[in-house]
This record gives sequence, C-alpha cells and structure tokens, in this order.
Amino acid sequence: MHADICLLRERIWKSHGSHTEKAVFLNQKNRREFMAKKILVLLGSPRRKGNSAILADQITKGAKSAGAKVETIYLHGRKIAPCKACMACQKKNSRGCSIKDDMQDIYLKLIGADAWVIASPVYWFTMSAQTKLFMDRCFALPAYQKDPFLGKQIAIAMTYGDDDPFTSGCVNALRTFQDAYGYTRANIVGMVYGSAMDAGRIRADKKVMQESFDLGKKLAEE
Repeated sequence: MHADICLLRERIWKSHGSHTEKAVFLNQKNRREFMAKKILVLLGSPRRKGNSAILADQITKGAKSAGAKVETIYLHGRKIAPCKACMACQKKNSRGCSIKDDMQDIYLKLIGADAWVIASPVYWFTMSAQTKLFMDRCFALPAYQKDPFLGKQIAIAMTYGDDDPFTSGCVNALRTFQDAYGYTRANIVGMVYGSAMDAGRIRADKKVMQESFDLGKKLAEE
C-alpha cells in the first residue's frame, strides 16, 4: 500500500512538474515574441528576386537569427500614387493623406514597426521610381503619429550595375536617404551596397552578402 501511494505521489509530481515546465516555456516564448523587434522591409525593385531583394533577404535572415519578426512589402505592383502637393496632411487636425491608396495601409505598418529596411536598385543615377514614390508619400506620415521618424532605426540596401558607387549614382540615393532621415531624426543603423547587373549576380559578392546578414542582426539587437 505504502509503495502504491509513493508511486502515485511520484506520478502526480511528474505530471505537475511537466505542466509547470510547459507553462514556464510558454511564458518565456510569449515574452520573447512580445519583446521581439518588429522590422518592416520595403522592396523598391520590380524584380522580386533581383539583387537588391537578395540583399534585403540577407538582412531579413540576419534579423530573424537574432529573434526579430520581419514583414516584407513589395512596393512594385502596389497602388501608390505620387504626392499631389495638396497639403491636406499638413493641416491642423489632419486626417492624413488625401490619396486613398495602398499607402494608407503602409502608413500603419511603418508606425507599428521598430525598424525599417529600404532596398532599391539604382535606376538612372538614383533610387528606383517605386522607392521615390514611397519616400515622397512619407511626407504625410506625421499626420498619423507625432514624430513618427524620431529614433526609428533604418537600414538601407542598394545595388547598381556600374563598377563604382559614385559614377553609378548609388551615392546620390544614399545621400538622399541620409538627408531625409537625418532631417526627420531617424537613425540609419547601416547601409550595404554592391555592384551587380544581372539578377542574382550579387550572390557572388560574399563580402556584401555577409555585411547584409550582419546588418540584419545589428538592426534586431540594437
């Protein structure tokens, strides 16, 4: 009888112990998910598997390896109209941008993210048209949240067909990002860029691929 009672107690202890361990594990998992940095990736290339997209994917892998949650938006194909300078977003008690297109959803995602990754190829000596449309429309972002750029962590990824970042126009785009996010008091954590014309060619540049992965980790951990 005594042996049976002891065996029963042991089973009860093991049962409760396993449930407790499971609860602790779930609580830790929920805490990690709650505390995980949210990163929004914005791809400005018409090629989903192009070179700038590959660098963005490397950044994503690095960020995820450090526990971040990442969402990707392909700007190409989205309905994003150019800013029409109506200034509705700048008026007192503004309800936001007057253009009702896909940027309305993107505004909310931008605000909800802790960090952004902006990836673009160089087209005609600067960023792609898709990326510039997005940048212009961010003029309205303060109508949705006060100081939406303040302290926002940003990573930039660029690719270009020329051998040189200066003659290719890559530097023009990088300076635009620096000017825009410096003015709005965002924090550019890092920039990666490399030369590659044909889709997928950037994979051969092991240095920039590793730098992109490392930038993702840095973005997630800071």
